[in-house]
Amino acid sequence: MATVTHDDAIANARRLLNGQPAAALEQARAILEAVPTSAAAHRLAAHALRALGRETEAQAASLDAVAATIHDPDMVEAALALAENRLPDAEGALRARLRTDATDVAAIRMLAEVAGRIGRYGDAEKLLSRALDLAPGFGAARANLATVYYKQNRFADAAEMLGAVLGEDPDNPAHANLKAAALGRIGGYDEALALYEALVTRFPGHAKLWMSYGHMLKTVGRQEDSIAAYRRGIASEPGLGEIWWSLANLKTIRFDAADRATMAAALAAIDDADPARDDDRLHLHFALGKAYDDGGEAEPAFRHYAEGNAIRSGQLGYAAKDTTALVDATIAACTADFFDARAGLGDPRPDPIFILGMPRAGSTLVEQILASHSAIEGTMELPDIPALALGFGRAAKGEGRRWIDALAEAPADKLAELGAKYLADTAVQRKSGRPFYIDKLPNNWLYIPLIRLILPNAKIIDARRHPLDCGFSNFRQHYAKGQAFSYGLADMGAYYRDYVRLMAHIDAVQPGTVHRVIHEALLDDPEAEVRAMLAFLGQPFEDACMAFHANVRAVRTASSEQVRRPINRDGVGQWRPYDAWLGPLKDALGPVLAAYPAAPASFG
Repeated sequence: MATVTHDDAIANARRLLNGQPAAALEQARAILEAVPTSAAAHRLAAHALRALGRETEAQAASLDAVAATIHDPDMVEAALALAENRLPDAEGALRARLRTDATDVAAIRMLAEVAGRIGRYGDAEKLLSRALDLAPGFGAARANLATVYYKQNRFADAAEMLGAVLGEDPDNPAHANLKAAALGRIGGYDEALALYEALVTRFPGHAKLWMSYGHMLKTVGRQEDSIAAYRRGIASEPGLGEIWWSLANLKTIRFDAADRATMAAALAAIDDADPARDDDRLHLHFALGKAYDDGGEAEPAFRHYAEGNAIRSGQLGYAAKDTTALVDATIAACTADFFDARAGLGDPRPDPIFILGMPRAGSTLVEQILASHSAIEGTMELPDIPALALGFGRAAKGEGRRWIDALAEAPADKLAELGAKYLADTAVQRKSGRPFYIDKLPNNWLYIPLIRLILPNAKIIDARRHPLDCGFSNFRQHYAKGQAFSYGLADMGAYYRDYVRLMAHIDAVQPGTVHRVIHEALLDDPEAEVRAMLAFLGQPFEDACMAFHANVRAVRTASSEQVRRPINRDGVGQWRPYDAWLGPLKDALGPVLAAYPAAPASFG
């Protein structure tokens, strides 16, 4: 008599599933008696139990299948491909598995990881939701879904999901760290700080936890505690470049000779040929640039800034021509007739105030002043408008950057829907009950046509600073993410020029809809500029706006400590010691530089 193999028994059980689930379950259990580590048999048992209406048992069987996956050679190979970042190999193996069994929750979760690594977060979310439908107790999938929410800027969803994850796995520091970060993005600072305090108590030698704790302390204005947290992290891991840059990025401390020597030694110890340490190298270069800058040594300061920028530029691969093409397309499409034909559409609520322009142009100062008014709440740099635009472009045109084409074809109800979605998505940021709130994402200048059509009664303020001060300030600033244009002087000049070009167009076709604040004018006569801003917003002047530095609200941006001081001119003319190296910036700015603060009549 022929011996029945494991594969034969599995195949027979699969046949029995079609009409005889009880027999299939019996067969699966017989296989498991002989081979308890058979993931395929556990999955078959789950199928049969689900067909019999025994859902709770089916979910448990699905989890048993996940646990048995480590004994499945095909899944082990897929996991190895993931670990080695061979994503096409992993994706091919996982899709093959799911063609055989579409309910393999381990394969579904791993395929979601592939999708997440290449930025397909929507696909990852769908896959993980499917895995959790099949196995609600699958903690790894739940944790992955929380991460996907965070990556999609759905911080409230991420925090809620992580609460459930921590309920099942309370001692996991990675989950607690992510929950604290998510809470910080929605204003849950007290709970976030409590989480970090517990984490650094349990893991006192974990430098990155001290760094994250320092970030949150900085955000809520506890500067001395923030410095102490960063220093604790440095003591644990002096070669962690990001924590040195975090300390430098406070903008209020000066590194001493010992700091400079420690950073230089850490940088020298990194193998330049090791790409895994590029982030440490670039952060140390930016921090050393700040250290030499503080000492008035322009040449080594610029050299370190240039090294850090070169590393980051190579990572990001920014193409200035893409921004220029987008601005060209926007100007061509968004004529006066374009706006006139859509007047009165969108969501009419006037709640948002957009402060936009170049980064490092004084927008945080403008925000801090306005957030000191009794009718206006400050939030943070919200990612919602770019996400809305790019998502709209992908849905309507198959490509995010084509949002302007999608906008031109959008019916009235779609414009109102998008405006309502923005207001709903940002509601989590509103804590005070004030009638107006600020969205201070500088890069929203690219999306002014979208803002004007979906939120026609929202106010827009353009914060503008001298192009050389602004450009050099960006060049010596490393951003946690985004701002890819800022890592090359020529790219920065082109970006500033495109920004001025689009704003000049908006002024021409939508006159009076944008209020411009020239940074140097605000420093010269702050009360006059503040009164003008408030008049534009339709709000009465309040003395508290002039005492903005006393406002204890949380501030997340690189200017957080600077706006906790009275108005000063410390940042004016900071480019001058570096003038000899700024030729590429000046050339790219072209007529914008000579014409500042006005927009040039022609851009050539």
